Amino acid sequence: MKKNKTLSIIAVAMFPFVVISFVFKKDETNFHMNEFFGPEIPKISEEVTKDKVFSVKVLVNGETETMNLEEYVVGVVAGEMPASFEMEALKAQAIASRTYALYRKTTTQSDEYDLTDNTNTQVYLTIDAMKRKWGDDFQKYYDRVRSAVEATRGKVITYSGKVIEAFYFAMSGGYTQEAGYVFNENRDYLKSVESVYDNSDLKNYEVATEFERQDFKNKLNLTCEDLTVGDIKRNDRGYVETLTVCGKSFKGTHFRTLLGLRSTHLDIEIGEKVKITTKGYGHGVGMSQYGANGYAQAGYTFEDIIKHYYTDVEIRDIKDV
Repeated sequence: MKKNKTLSIIAVAMFPFVVISFVFKKDETNFHMNEFFGPEIPKISEEVTKDKVFSVKVLVNGETETMNLEEYVVGVVAGEMPASFEMEALKAQAIASRTYALYRKTTTQSDEYDLTDNTNTQVYLTIDAMKRKWGDDFQKYYDRVRSAVEATRGKVITYSGKVIEAFYFAMSGGYTQEAGYVFNENRDYLKSVESVYDNSDLKNYEVATEFERQDFKNKLNLTCEDLTVGDIKRNDRGYVETLTVCGKSFKGTHFRTLLGLRSTHLDIEIGEKVKITTKGYGHGVGMSQYGANGYAQAGYTFEDIIKHYYTDVEIRDIKDV
């Protein structure tokens, strides 16, 4: 879904379809989509549009824009999940994105904005960015994304009556992770669960990355002669919690960041080069997007998907929260 000091960053690395944050003018946002396309793209329901309570302040290209929450969610789903995914997966993504946005709105310490347009919070695509991303398929994919948002309008995820910090990520190594393993803060609704459709049938589920030995040491700020790796401690789901390289200890998440690895579910081989093989993509906390698509393909609904990945939660109307 990265961490912003507290448990509030979604490191949503978007796998084979890595999301790019495009830079555009202030007026090129979903908030102004009708100025671009006229009647072919209708506004989100007036019932929600007129309610200023459901708006968010988003930092777009360095400037803050206030936009309707539902319009914002359209731009986020477009940026965070392939529009070709199953409709139930897109609906689950819409609810997770809306929930995360509301959580940020109510907990952020910034007076200037609630969210950014990149992976510091959630990737938000403008209409122009969507057109570049989808090209000739723009209308088809836009309609799918918008349908998912409309179908789940106003729905958010709650735990014990409160909106949750709805983390999500690309693809797990077969199981999601406990929040505490990654962010050092536990959440009762962010438990480790099996994600059966995250497996070797997926493209790029397992990826090998090679480093020149010196480059590897440079990235880790090491000066040792003999390159050694040991004391690898894994959690019960196979993700590396800590390891030692040349006698220096690293937390798995920091090791991943320093080397730009896809996940902490990894194995290391030291030879003429350093070969690191990872499984999955992303921090592993919350909803797996590829896993969600797999469950949707198997006939599960968006509600099934959300209640699988987030423990003991309810889906409620935003007006009742």
